[in-house]
Amino acid sequence: MIRRILGTAAVIIAVATPAMVQAQGVPGGIERGAREGERAAGPIGAVVGGTIGGVVGGVAGVLGADQRPRFRSYAVEQRHPSYRYKDEVRVGAVLPGEGVTYYEVPQEYGVRNYRYTVVNDRTVLVDPATHRIVDIVE
Repeated sequence: MIRRILGTAAVIIAVATPAMVQAQGVPGGIERGAREGERAAGPIGAVVGGTIGGVVGGVAGVLGADQRPRFRSYAVEQRHPSYRYKDEVRVGAVLPGEGVTYYEVPQEYGVRNYRYTVVNDRTVLVDPATHRIVDIVE
């Protein structure tokens, strides 16, 4: 039984990975991975595909690949002042709660739970609850 499940999972990974690589962001990756996995191997495939799609989609960042250039242009056009941060600007860095202005991301970009700001002349997406950088938009 376990061999059969592992074999099925291996087939799902092989079949669904090319489609999932094109997934855009974690939610899109999960959705697309689950759909492709279910199509390839039924309910078990949906679970495995959704998990793998979420991981692969997460590598692409919060914004989808087609949204990144548009959002970057939007953010630059807003001409928000850049906050000077003494440490390296990287995903996972925590920005201070004071002194940084966090802006709403327009709905058209589909990023509901995050805000954006400009740090050291780089546009970043931030979790407003923790002030942690979740994506650098370049």
